Amino acid sequence: MNAAISVVVTTYNWPEALEACLQSLLAQRDDDFEIIVADDGSTAATQELVKRMMKNSPIPISHVYHEDRGFRAGGIRNKAVAAARGTYLLFVDGDCVMLPNFIARHRLLAEPGYFVPGNRLLLNRVLTNQVIQEKIQLHQQSIFFFLVNWLKRDINRLLPLLYLPWHHWRYRNPQGWQKAMTCNLAVWKTDFIAVNGFDECFEGWGYEDSDLAIRLIHQNIKRKEGRFAIPVLHLWHRQNDRSQHDVNYQRLLARVNDKSLTRAQLGVDQYL
Repeated sequence: MNAAISVVVTTYNWPEALEACLQSLLAQRDDDFEIIVADDGSTAATQELVKRMMKNSPIPISHVYHEDRGFRAGGIRNKAVAAARGTYLLFVDGDCVMLPNFIARHRLLAEPGYFVPGNRLLLNRVLTNQVIQEKIQLHQQSIFFFLVNWLKRDINRLLPLLYLPWHHWRYRNPQGWQKAMTCNLAVWKTDFIAVNGFDECFEGWGYEDSDLAIRLIHQNIKRKEGRFAIPVLHLWHRQNDRSQHDVNYQRLLARVNDKSLTRAQLGVDQYL
């Protein structure tokens, strides 16, 4: 489907990883999309990087920013969507690297009435440091590179790199919200707005992406599986502050059982 695609890249104070992420997007075989950097309060180093990459990019890049008041990824993503010109949204994290067919495969899987979560390979700390320090272009590496690093246990798995061209099985779990994460998630902008986007009531790290998936399902937007088609390579980082985990998880469980709840209480409509 030839949708107008907006890629929302969420970042916070890791310009080295963001540069690797953006370079992989600029190397896509399908280059018909825009990039919106959703900046959750980074310092000037990130802003300078984005400005530098904007100058030479053949793909439109914009920068949406709010001040640092703790983990507010849902809020900055909502603001980025309000600025998006596309009709189809791809959410990725700024510490993820995409393979050259990422956009093309997402476009292939796009279908009205569905959201599409992808999956990821995790790099360990050793390989991540090597990638950052030596500026290794992960998106340019062969399967041999990943095989060697998997054998060294520097990558957690290889299966996500496989591509299955048959798609009938992708519809087998239409109500599944588990593991639908915004490091790799696609949704139509009209569907996102219909459920009022991310709920900013989820403060701190945890479950704002699961909550979005649950409300989409309650809105009768079904899951279409993106595994074995659209992986991302996720760089290692320390865990975020999880002090709000239990509060957010209890809020999430309440919403799983309340099928009448589809709209975020504090959502994207603030910025539209």
